[in-house]
Amino acid sequence: KMDKKCIKKLKDLIQNVVLPDVEDYIDDIFEEITDNKNASDDNSKELEDMQEMRKEFQAILKDIENDDLDQDECAELFDEISLMIKEEESK
Repeated sequence: KMDKKCIKKLKDLIQNVVLPDVEDYIDDIFEEITDNKNASDDNSKELEDMQEMRKEFQAILKDIENDDLDQDECAELFDEISLMIKEEESK
């Protein structure tokens, strides 16, 4: 049986923490590229990576909405994302 708690936690984490962070980050990179006419390829690469990441998280949300995520996947994703956030915060 599906543990709705995990799904809810994962959904909240992605919607309220991860995606807003990713969006902010994308905005920052855009600004950097706009402000700096000779923005490096690094910026473009980073932008692509972040947009790719955003797509992946949106895909996870879609899976959640369609009930396509099982318990193990949910727990795994939640742990991975939590770890990722911790690592970001400790930088």
